Amino acid sequence: MPQSPVKDKNYDLVSILHMSLENAWRMEHYIKDAEQEGDAELADWFRKIQQNSQKAGDQGKQMLKKRLQTEPG
Repeated sequence: MPQSPVKDKNYDLVSILHMSLENAWRMEHYIKDAEQEGDAELADWFRKIQQNSQKAGDQGKQMLKKRLQTEPG
């Protein structure tokens, strides 16, 4: 994997936070597609993925908030 383009200790956290929340947002489209096709099993699976991504995003937001509040300057 290439090095982070930014030399910031929180860069990776921000990147994964963004990806987690974007994934949760994208899952909404897949859930709707599955529901339109009448595939409740697939829609439920997408919902679980969405919930996990949202949980990771929420945890990442709290972690970033804590880190930014304790940084000097």
